[in-house]
Amino acid sequence: MNERIERLADQLLKRNDELSYGQARKWVENLWEDFEATRAKSGRTYEGPEKTEQIVLQWITNYGPYLHKYASKNEKFKHLLEDDSFKN
Repeated sequence: MNERIERLADQLLKRNDELSYGQARKWVENLWEDFEATRAKSGRTYEGPEKTEQIVLQWITNYGPYLHKYASKNEKFKHLLEDDSFKN
């Protein structure tokens, strides 16, 4: 799964040059977890990491260029813009 997260973080970096690698990775991890948790809470059948990767990639494609703007205005996601320890 780590490979999938890294691949998605790279895709996010291509869409948003305002984020560092660590920030992009945090965004991807949070989007991944949020999607899987939401599906589980709704009682939907788990469709595997392929489906989650597909949805997160779709979100990155649609919203990736704007994530840094969204986070800076929303306290819940503000930590996603903090300095990070990940290096690309």
